Amino acid sequence: MEKSSDTKRYRERIIDREIKRYLETFGAVCIEGPKGCGKTSSSSRYANSKLLLADPSNHYQNKRLSEIDPSMVLQGETPHLIDEWQEVEEIWDAVRYALDQRGEKGQFILTESSRPKRKELRVQNGAGRIGRLRMRTMSLYESGDSSGMVSLEELCEGRITPCLTGEVSLKSLAYYIVRGGFPFSLDAPAENAGIVSLSYIDTNLKDDAERIDGIKYDIEKMKLLLRSLARNESTTVTKKRLENDIKEIDDGSVDYDTVNKYLDVFQRLYLLDNQKPFSSNIRSTRRVKTREKYHFSDPSLPCALLGLTPEKLINNIEAFQRMFESLCNRDIKVYAESFGAEVFHYQDYSNREIDTVVELKDGRWCAFEIKLGANQIDKAALNLIEIRDKIAKEGGKAPSVLAVISGMSNAAYQRKDGVYVVPITALKN
Repeated sequence: MEKSSDTKRYRERIIDREIKRYLETFGAVCIEGPKGCGKTSSSSRYANSKLLLADPSNHYQNKRLSEIDPSMVLQGETPHLIDEWQEVEEIWDAVRYALDQRGEKGQFILTESSRPKRKELRVQNGAGRIGRLRMRTMSLYESGDSSGMVSLEELCEGRITPCLTGEVSLKSLAYYIVRGGFPFSLDAPAENAGIVSLSYIDTNLKDDAERIDGIKYDIEKMKLLLRSLARNESTTVTKKRLENDIKEIDDGSVDYDTVNKYLDVFQRLYLLDNQKPFSSNIRSTRRVKTREKYHFSDPSLPCALLGLTPEKLINNIEAFQRMFESLCNRDIKVYAESFGAEVFHYQDYSNREIDTVVELKDGRWCAFEIKLGANQIDKAALNLIEIRDKIAKEGGKAPSVLAVISGMSNAAYQRKDGVYVVPITALKN
């Protein structure tokens, strides 16, 4: 088995600390996430040996040998990295059995870029032995585009030191969105960013979608649905609306059952990273909606599907706002999960919405509005205060912190009404 080594320049990732902690806690850790987000690079830093199942060398020799005898992939100095374990489904059981026999922590690191349905039961059987971590594309702080002057964890505790964070241009924000956070795209010029992301989508659909369940899917129809999702990025659009949206632009259409099936495939390819609805801990009489809010796993993907360049985003403020929310949602998830918090959205039947909810481990929750322009901050703050007061009046559990995450603000501070304002380009975990 190949000895793991770091030969290329490595950018520190927030999840790195969690990988180390999980190896000290579990027999193995499985890192899941979209292809190309950096799982192998981060895992290699902690592995003393590795086996790459997706390596095409010698006609995919590693994969072929693993199919003959799954126990072969377990050989190597620990922690032993098995990259893209899902290529051979029996590996999960082999790892689980080895962990039972060894009874030691930190034996294996597994990575996963897709999850065929037939493997989901096996994954559940690893509970208690194999810890799972979700890795996302790089946040602005990880890519060096956020100063990190404000900690999300401290903000959620109501602690913030007012500071000037510097001017940010619309052009820069548009570039960060279109470029995205895939490590392979960080140095891409703005005019090429969309090409890279479109190629990424094609590769996922052609190389992975058709074999994820052993079924030949209609790639062109999948692309139609992806484009519809891109037009509805950062919304709680219904599946029926997605179906009708496709009918408006294509006579062949995609029926409701196919929409359902393809959405499931996109989830298991980690192309989507939706926000679940928040309601369980409010305990208010106010009825809340239970639809997920659709997000791609990286803001560059919907931009590529819609042909949005930085210049086109600047000239389409509505699309800019939705894609900016997508970027902020990704970053907030990366930061919040590093300290054990979960991220949701809130929408009730009075049509009141909170863009992002961060629920802390002790049950407290924080409400965030995401706004591109500084001229939207007053309205966003008022919305947060009104929702908080309504929930409290009805006997529910109100948010402990209210904040507006902005694009064009040049300072982090607390307003007189108690609402915090923080630029996304100053935020970190």
